[in-house]
Amino acid sequence: MTTAAMTTGSPPPAWSDGLLVCKQVHDVTADVRTFVFEPTEPRLFRHDPGQFLTLLLDIDGRPVERCYTLSSPPTRPDLAAITVKRVPAGLVSHWLHDHLTPGTTVRARGPLGQFSLARHPAPKYLFLSAGSGVTPMMSMTRTLYDLAHPVDVAFLHSARSFDDIIFRRELDFIAATAPHIRVVHVLDDRGEQLNTELLRETAPDFLEREVFTCGPAGYMEAVRRMLSTAGFDMARYHEESFTFDAPAVPEHHTGPGYKVEFTRSGRTIDCDPGTPILAAASRAGLTLPASCAQGMCGTCKTTLLAGSVDMQHNGGIRPREIANNKILLCCAKPLDHLVIDA
Repeated sequence: MTTAAMTTGSPPPAWSDGLLVCKQVHDVTADVRTFVFEPTEPRLFRHDPGQFLTLLLDIDGRPVERCYTLSSPPTRPDLAAITVKRVPAGLVSHWLHDHLTPGTTVRARGPLGQFSLARHPAPKYLFLSAGSGVTPMMSMTRTLYDLAHPVDVAFLHSARSFDDIIFRRELDFIAATAPHIRVVHVLDDRGEQLNTELLRETAPDFLEREVFTCGPAGYMEAVRRMLSTAGFDMARYHEESFTFDAPAVPEHHTGPGYKVEFTRSGRTIDCDPGTPILAAASRAGLTLPASCAQGMCGTCKTTLLAGSVDMQHNGGIRPREIANNKILLCCAKPLDHLVIDA
């Protein structure tokens, strides 16, 4: 799947890793807002539907980084949008809702991520989302709608109530005007529940579809269990979540290990073969910048000054960065003694 910008003459270059200025703020529900950005210099915002940005913010004098999926589609490349729910204990979501206004400039990294139908082309899709997990699905749905793409989409979104359905009016409009896109709202306060019967009613051929899922961890666990029990081929199942746990702290393993020296902190730790550097640092009581712990967001990106690593990432680092000795601490495992600029 490809998209093209509607421009005259030579199109502006693509934006990547820099400053964005907030252009508009929209209330979507009582606790959800969409923030629309424009590059500070003439650029087109090119990305795959479903990818995310990492915002680099300064909140109360300390740097904070958070990942937010782009809810806007790449078919509208002049602007980029994220849609954020105010979380009761969410430091960044509160700051965005209270302080991010038109004219505010923020630094961002991206676009990043592998969660996109552009990487999994198929004639039929099943989108399953809950709460603010709707945002990557909205980017994908908007893209398909804008391109009048003839693929078949069954979209089931779960929410607490009718008033909590994010993008409800737009989704209903898309479903009413696009014959190949069906949208079903599953509402908690009506006693409705996503289950196999509802799937069969909405998409009797759901076992044949490419599935994309996003939402709270418990929701996605239930979806995986439901699909697996129904006999779905989980090789065609894709999920995304930014509700991350702290990096796992593995048990200590016997056998040969490696020394990892952090030049800025002056600390040196032991790291077992097969253990990610971030996890070993956490075990040693060393706190390093990190967010997703899954090789996606790029928050733990740093420079490897000496040594070599095995790094299996999920899109949080680019080939040119790897060529310049950048690594992601969350998914880099030592192959010998290391010196790291951190």
